[in-house]
Amino acid sequence: MEQNTKHEQIRIGAERALSPLYIIGQLPTEFVSELGRFGIMMGRVATELGAIFKRRDLFLRECERLGVDSLPLILLVGVFTGAVSGWQLHYQLEGYVPFDMIGPGIFKSIVLEMGPVLTGLVISGRVAASIAAELGTMRVTEQIDALESMAISSTRYLAVPRIAAMAGMMPILVIQVDFIALMGAWFVTNVFLGMTTVQFWGLVPAFFHTYDVFSGLLKSLFFGMSSAMIGCYVGFDTTGGAEGVGTATIKAFVWSSLTVLVLDFLVAMILF
Repeated sequence: MEQNTKHEQIRIGAERALSPLYIIGQLPTEFVSELGRFGIMMGRVATELGAIFKRRDLFLRECERLGVDSLPLILLVGVFTGAVSGWQLHYQLEGYVPFDMIGPGIFKSIVLEMGPVLTGLVISGRVAASIAAELGTMRVTEQIDALESMAISSTRYLAVPRIAAMAGMMPILVIQVDFIALMGAWFVTNVFLGMTTVQFWGLVPAFFHTYDVFSGLLKSLFFGMSSAMIGCYVGFDTTGGAEGVGTATIKAFVWSSLTVLVLDFLVAMILF
């Protein structure tokens, strides 16, 4: 009798799981639930932000680990982004506009869009996933529970330094990416496409606007904060041992990448 009841429960559960209406109703519920838990964690982070001034050593360590150590990868992405931009824009504009417009076009696209967004996506892959894996491992091995049992706030000790470090380091990283990308574009157009330095840089000052640089850096600030926040949230919410840590890593990367693209659109709508 008990075995028949168990089989019946399994059958009902399988039918419910495969029901389109059940799936359609479950997804919004899970999303709202996740959003609520994320909001609660962000509230805790906001109340603990003042602790960053007392534990500057943790903040500086995370700046080095998450920001400075990301620099080689970021610069490599930047130089090839600039090189591809210069080559393709030269091909697309050839015969339509003077070559003098290539430099300003590359400058605008890199400073406003490509520099911040590509840096944000790379940071999503490297930093958000790294934070999620690290905190997820601490969660499943009960190290976070041990901190809480000793009256040490895991949010203040683990989340706040990482979020503050990425908020501070992302604009710095984007400035360097913008510079190296412009240098890469100039090198390709000058060496391989026969453009002169005057042709590339001549009209850039005429199209330079401080607001463009500010907009790109503001985007990068939001990208860095969102990636670190999502990495921390997913790490704290990890369950299921080693398999759960792997799932959390993928989840952090996917959600932080999507958030970068959504924030890019929303911030662009507000700024422009």
